[in-house]
Amino acid sequence: MSRVFITGSADGLGQMAAELLVAQGHRVVLHARNEKRAGDAMRAVPGAEAVVSGDLSSMDATRDVAEQVNRLGRFDAVIHNAGVGYRESRRIETIDGLPHVFTINTIAPYILTALIEKPERLVYLGSGMHEGGDPGLDDLLWKQRRWQGASAYSDSKLHDLWLAFGVARRWPGVLSNAVHPGWVPTRMGGAGAPDDMKAAPRTQAWLAVSDDPAASVTGEYFFHMKPRKPSVAASDERLQDGLIAACERLTGIRLPN
Repeated sequence: MSRVFITGSADGLGQMAAELLVAQGHRVVLHARNEKRAGDAMRAVPGAEAVVSGDLSSMDATRDVAEQVNRLGRFDAVIHNAGVGYRESRRIETIDGLPHVFTINTIAPYILTALIEKPERLVYLGSGMHEGGDPGLDDLLWKQRRWQGASAYSDSKLHDLWLAFGVARRWPGVLSNAVHPGWVPTRMGGAGAPDDMKAAPRTQAWLAVSDDPAASVTGEYFFHMKPRKPSVAASDERLQDGLIAACERLTGIRLPN
């Protein structure tokens, strides 16, 4: 039996992964944006152990989420599921003055990775759209480019792969992988998304807890429980290290060795 923390598990794929893991007998801690949604999450997944709350669009609130998780004790796995989509029509800034999409999809998983006590496994939710992400590191905050929501989302999903693979290299004792759940009809994906909703959460749950040798790997990218080759940019170690260095500068938080 494993103990798993899942960000963004008040609904959508995070909630579905939580339900799968609870049904398998694992201990699961949920995460929600605020106290109201936290209560809703516990009612939706009644077998969950606990829930923590905090808005991942704020760096201070994200630090607090990490502190809440650490107070609960060590986890075997963390699934970085929380994210926002590509429908923002303008560059929305957070309380920290950073783009909303970048903060939640890139900065939040970085902060939580750096501050939560190292688990045995890390799973990051990527997307096939990472292949269209900008491999440059000189305009992460969209100050020079004209805003495009879909491009900002693609960038952030490339960042998630950089983070997963960079952590895999830096922390050889931790299994760190990324997942493409498919284009599924969640609130983010839209009602017309064509992929299998039931299959979407299985890979992250499998990578978090399975003893299957195929799941006991690190630095890999998966789609429906099968390895998939990521973009060339995603595998570039210089870019992985560059993103981590940029996140360190922006947050003031160093990723431990």
